[in-house]
Amino acid sequence: MDAFILQILNGLDKGSAYALIALGLTLIFGTLGVVNFAHGALFMIGAFCAVSLSKLLQLSYVTIDETQKDFLGNPLKVETPYVESWFGPEVGAAIIDWSVPLSILLAIPVMILVGLIMERGLIKHFYKREHADQILVTFGLAIVLQEIVKYYFGANPIQTPPPDALLGVSNLGAWFGFELPYPNWRIVYFCFSALVIAGVFAFLQFTTFGMVVRAGMADRETVGLLGIDIDKRFTIMFAIAACVAGLAGVMYAPINPPNYHMGMDFLVLSFVVVVVGGMGSLPGAVLAGFMLGILESFASTTWATTTLPGINQIIIYLVAIIVLLTRPRGLMGRKGVMEE
Repeated sequence: MDAFILQILNGLDKGSAYALIALGLTLIFGTLGVVNFAHGALFMIGAFCAVSLSKLLQLSYVTIDETQKDFLGNPLKVETPYVESWFGPEVGAAIIDWSVPLSILLAIPVMILVGLIMERGLIKHFYKREHADQILVTFGLAIVLQEIVKYYFGANPIQTPPPDALLGVSNLGAWFGFELPYPNWRIVYFCFSALVIAGVFAFLQFTTFGMVVRAGMADRETVGLLGIDIDKRFTIMFAIAACVAGLAGVMYAPINPPNYHMGMDFLVLSFVVVVVGGMGSLPGAVLAGFMLGILESFASTTWATTTLPGINQIIIYLVAIIVLLTRPRGLMGRKGVMEE
């Protein structure tokens, strides 16, 4: 039973990343009708926001400490981070330690700005173009962003540890009388993802802005005839979708050390999630994200890989084939979406 629950938790953990990225993809497609192959790059940029802030907070200056000597009797050179000199040793050390969660404060404005620039500078010119054109131009943009990150940060993964207080594991099975150790940060990531997903749905469901956006997704022309600047609202939704992808990347950095191709790694799988859930369906994207994450987790067990070698690499695509053969619109797809 504990092994079964562990695989469920692993699936929810990976499914959280799939669901967040797929949610942003669906927001963009549902509002703007754009198939955005640069969305994985937004996830990557978010992860490197965490890397950048971590490196920034560790910038230091060198002082001579007369109280400490090296083996030759010379005073030692001591590197002191600027934040420790500004806020004191204890507070400064705590800020450096919690750099990943604090990166959220950096990522939100950065991702909103990147999203606005991307939409206003490039994607708005492709609204009325074929989906193939949209895929080509956004895929090209993703490659450009990937190479920029590679140039500035290098090709190797960069370790970005979580706060010391969240290192280690917790026994989730203690309340039920069995051992179920699970990494603390993965629990935090799942809870964070759930909060972001709930926040997006609450924003769309219970705010006037969200209700107008949902109406525009259903009938853009009629909403425009009511005198509402729906294009402006859709641009804001693009920025929000970029922010969701960026936040997913920020909090995923301690789980998977950021590298320049991590956006591409998640992009293809996230598009499969969107298709399985149903193009344009926000609940479908979230449901499919968690479902496929759990299936992939079970397919990665020793028993599964021994019985069917390589099944963990293809399980998501097999499920996608089965779903699309039986339900061509996906699990929760709407009639008329990408059927013209």
